[in-house]
Amino acid sequence: MPQINSGDFRKGTKVLIDGSPFDMIDVEFRKPGKGQAMYRTKLRNLLSGKLIDVTYRSGDSLEAADVIRANGQYLYRDSNGFVFMDDETFEQDTLPTEAFEERAKFLMEGAPCNLLYWNGQLIDVDPPQHVVLEITFAEPAARGDTATNVTKPATVETGASVQVPAFINQGDKIKIECATGAYVERVRE
Repeated sequence: MPQINSGDFRKGTKVLIDGSPFDMIDVEFRKPGKGQAMYRTKLRNLLSGKLIDVTYRSGDSLEAADVIRANGQYLYRDSNGFVFMDDETFEQDTLPTEAFEERAKFLMEGAPCNLLYWNGQLIDVDPPQHVVLEITFAEPAARGDTATNVTKPATVETGASVQVPAFINQGDKIKIECATGAYVERVRE
């Protein structure tokens, strides 16, 4: 496997540590007045999801993780977890519920996703950046509440709760940012 020098560490780089694949979440470069430069990294284990902080010196290197990205789609949820299908091979793989449940709350069946494989095993899924969902329940806006940036909770068709502006009503379609769960805009058809 190729080695990645500490000077080439970047956010999103995939590396192997003790035989497990890790994703670099954050990389901070520090150059003290004396001595070697240091790279403080925050790494997420792609198999367990655990976060670790490790500091490397200039000249250190790590083995690159042999990960493969593929386009796919979310099919359904069963007792074992979330089932995804690779668009190219049509193979179906399951991601355990614990590993993906928080990011799946805005996914509808058939939603496109980016799949990440390591050693032929599905280890991570990136949901789409934005999704358009219908509001299934929203309380009516309070009369006379016209102050700017007034929000209220609403439930979307996947069952997730979202903070939306007061003018959003049941039946409206809204665009949501999947990573944060934040309301983006109302969608007119």
